[in-house]
Amino acid sequence: MEQQKKTILSGVQPSGQLTIGNYLGALRNWDMLQDEYDCLYCVVDLHAITVRQNPAELRRRTLETLAIYIACGLDPQKNTLFVQSHVPAHAELSWVLGCYTMFGELSRMTQFKDKSLKNAQNVNAGLFTYPVLMAADILLYQADLVPVGIDQKQHIELARDIAERFNAAYSPTFTVPEPYMPKAGAKIMSLSEPEKKMSKSDDNPGAAIYLNDSRDDIIRKFKRAVTDSEMLIKYDTDRMGIANLMNIYSCFTGKDHSEIEREFDGKGYAEFKLAVGEACADGLKPIQEKFAMLLENKDELEKIMISGAERANYLARKTLSKVYRKVGFYQVKS
Repeated sequence: MEQQKKTILSGVQPSGQLTIGNYLGALRNWDMLQDEYDCLYCVVDLHAITVRQNPAELRRRTLETLAIYIACGLDPQKNTLFVQSHVPAHAELSWVLGCYTMFGELSRMTQFKDKSLKNAQNVNAGLFTYPVLMAADILLYQADLVPVGIDQKQHIELARDIAERFNAAYSPTFTVPEPYMPKAGAKIMSLSEPEKKMSKSDDNPGAAIYLNDSRDDIIRKFKRAVTDSEMLIKYDTDRMGIANLMNIYSCFTGKDHSEIEREFDGKGYAEFKLAVGEACADGLKPIQEKFAMLLENKDELEKIMISGAERANYLARKTLSKVYRKVGFYQVKS
């Protein structure tokens, strides 16, 4: 008897341009999972509107994010690729789960505190309840594993708590998810402030390498990357600038830190930064070419959206129907 594959779910917001941090920390690892797991990846547009978005831009970036998924190696035949707002059960389950989430739990979310400081004029309820919607995203599909960066681990822990609380109140309903933490490239740091994570919403465009940056822009940004005065290419987490560049070079070349140290022994930062820039540009070139080709065929992308939403809706309604029955909502057969 063939063993059932475990289910993986994750998603990216269609807000801002995706960076190599998104690629190396998430998208590239997703590509490696698609044969071993039943994978669902959504474009999380509901999450995006906790911050004000330009509607036309949000629509464009939703399509582009789906194209990026495929360009980075996700096969629509092997993965369920869909847009979050195309599956109403996400919002519906979020309301129910919100009634099983404690105010104090949400108050302790570090991302809420951080985003509230950045968006002081728009500290809305959605920003506060964001982790409940994220829990609904995961629990709807009975996900076993959720590929996340270190900064999202707290949200997975909350999703686990909510699932366990609901299961204890009624009967086993939700799979309790586990975080999937990739070993390499889990956290790519800013080029200008290496103590901070690389972010697609950074006000300084030189701080991040975007997936659609030109080769010249990529090399120029790496040349200006913050390092230190030691001029020694040796991995040291106390020297975040050079450690970050070594991590990026390692991700694109497959070389470990000791190999990189030997390769650049006696060489300066200028030569190393150029090598990192060239390795990154070479690594992104096939992605950029496929992305451009995909965007030329909008009809095909929309077919993939529709097909993915059909399967996601089927799975989501199964879970939601079970939840509605257990909490006591009156249901009639249509």
